[in-house]
Amino acid sequence: MRSDNALTLALLAIAAGSAAQPAKPVVTCASCHTQQALSQPATSMAHALSLPGNNAVLKAHPMLTVRKGAFTYTVETHADQTTYSVSDGSQTMSFRVHWTFGAGSQTWVLEYEGRLYESMVSYYPAINGLDTTIGDQDIQPKNLVEAFGRQLRPDEPSACFGCHSTGSVTGNHLHLESLKPGVTCEHCHTGALNHLEAISHGSLQSVPPKLKKLSSEEISNFCGQCHRSWETVVRDRLRGEINVRFQPYRLANSKCFDGSDRRISCIACHDPHQEVVRDPVSYDSKCLACHASNGLNVAAHQTQTPKSCPVATSGCVTCHMPKVALPGGHQIFTDHDIRIVHANEPYPN
Repeated sequence: MRSDNALTLALLAIAAGSAAQPAKPVVTCASCHTQQALSQPATSMAHALSLPGNNAVLKAHPMLTVRKGAFTYTVETHADQTTYSVSDGSQTMSFRVHWTFGAGSQTWVLEYEGRLYESMVSYYPAINGLDTTIGDQDIQPKNLVEAFGRQLRPDEPSACFGCHSTGSVTGNHLHLESLKPGVTCEHCHTGALNHLEAISHGSLQSVPPKLKKLSSEEISNFCGQCHRSWETVVRDRLRGEINVRFQPYRLANSKCFDGSDRRISCIACHDPHQEVVRDPVSYDSKCLACHASNGLNVAAHQTQTPKSCPVATSGCVTCHMPKVALPGGHQIFTDHDIRIVHANEPYPN
């Protein structure tokens, strides 16, 4: 009995000693990058993909319905579950929504007989309702299966999930079991998780590449992995107003774009850790970094001073980056092809 008591007392002493040890702090990105970690989760990129139960748009619109031709579409949300249905009047196909793509306008990826489909209709805030998914306007479904959605091509699932989520694609292979919704730190900062692991062991050797050191062309290609690079748009022959949403491509078409000048790049104007700023005047300083009238802002490789605007020095983007309506998309985009815009001129590809 005394030996049992002694063992119990010893175990209690060990437990007490362990409890007295200070807990090892958990190292996260926010441990060092506090400001970015606080603002980034509120951005549209962070909500590029949402899972059931975490979709404020669908919760605010529990019953959405639209009729397109011979088919009626319904998106119905109860508690934390959303159901997407299509009916031809006599038969109905219904699917549970597992993946919602988009923070404002929303499209759903659905699974049917082991294959992934893009929903034939999407939600658009501009009309506060459903309409045909952008890019699918020319599809004329002949039966219920064709009507509920467009089957994704073999290369599309990895591309879609790879851009809208984190950790779901490895070596071009889709792994939905490891998916994290939205764009998180490690999505853009390759090696972030290894960096955290190294720091937790007291090492500062494993540091992700600093994106600020990339040239404007390298940044354009980096962001273009999801937002479409110049090469991608040209290769896929995405002509007309549809390519206004591919900002790296449009920016590269600008006369003033210089692949080696960091003053004109995606991150020169936009902080990816914050939501896009909508105030046009806030971008004046970015424009004047090159187009100042004093002639002082000339890059080392430039042979002449960029021209200053003879009309104004405020609200530059309201004239030189016009708004373009996306055909059939119920959305308006800022055209990143920076130029002198003339009235009634055709859309420049």
